[in-house]
Formats: sequence, structure tokens, C-alpha cells
Amino acid sequence: MRLTIRTILAAGIMSLTSLSALAAGPAATIDDLAWMTGNYAGALGPNQLEENWIKAEGASIAAMVRSTGAGKTGMFEMITIEEMDGSLVLHIQQFDPGFVPRTPTPQKMELMAIHDNHVHFKAVSDGGMKSLGYTKDGDTFTIHVEQASGNKIDIPLMARSIWN
Repeated sequence: MRLTIRTILAAGIMSLTSLSALAAGPAATIDDLAWMTGNYAGALGPNQLEENWIKAEGASIAAMVRSTGAGKTGMFEMITIEEMDGSLVLHIQQFDPGFVPRTPTPQKMELMAIHDNHVHFKAVSDGGMKSLGYTKDGDTFTIHVEQASGNKIDIPLMARSIWN
């Protein structure tokens, strides 16, 4: 009888562990995102959008984003991607000038898919996006946004030197 109870408990623990792994998203490490490092810029309507991704290190990678136009800055954005539970989690927060947050807390997203030079996250907390992804093809760095409304937008940016 004890063996049966132990077997049942062990099976239950293994099931919970498997469910936890599934909930965390596909297996990945920060090193899988080394291709994102760089400075990218492009048009977003009449404005310019710039993303600066720093080197993946310490189980994280991060970007500072800026939207500029008409001689002023309209928005800053901070993005972090961290290793968690064998997968990757993205946090994103936008700020108005003066570093005033647009929302009380960052939006959290979990890894949905990862391939060579492509990564995609799905929202697991409230915010302006349902999903967010990135693809790099040569010097083109494309941001894939699915807004909370369901509208999908691809924003192509071009690699550039930070010294320009």
C-alpha cells in the first residue's frame, strides 16, 4: 500500500513539474538571443523609432527604445528579457518624457516561439499588446506587434552604427 501511495505522489509531482515547464514556454537561454544585440532605427509614421539592444549577459538582455519626431522625444521604452524556469520572460514598460511611466506596472510576456534569428512572446498580463516578436534578416530588424485590439503591425528597422 505504501508503494502505491508513493508511486501516486511521485506521479503527481512529476505531472506538476511537467505542467510548470509547459507554462514557462519553450526551452531557451539568453544566449539564444545574442543575434538581437545592436542599434536599429526606422520610420514609425512621421516619427523615428530606435531600439538599442545591449549584449546578452548575466542571463538577461535589455533594450532602450526611443521614439522621436518634430525635434522632440515622444516616448521611451525599457525592455528586459530574462531566463526564468528554463525559458525566457519579457517585461516591457513605456515612459513619457521625464521618465513618467505610461502604465502602473510593466507588461509581462512569456516565450511562445524561438528559432534562428526569430523570437516571439505572448502577453500574460494586461497591457497594450497581445504579443511581441522580433526577427533579424541581414541588416533588417523587424518588430512584430499584435496590439490588444488584435491589430497586427510589422515595424522594419535597419541596423546602424551608434556613432551616427
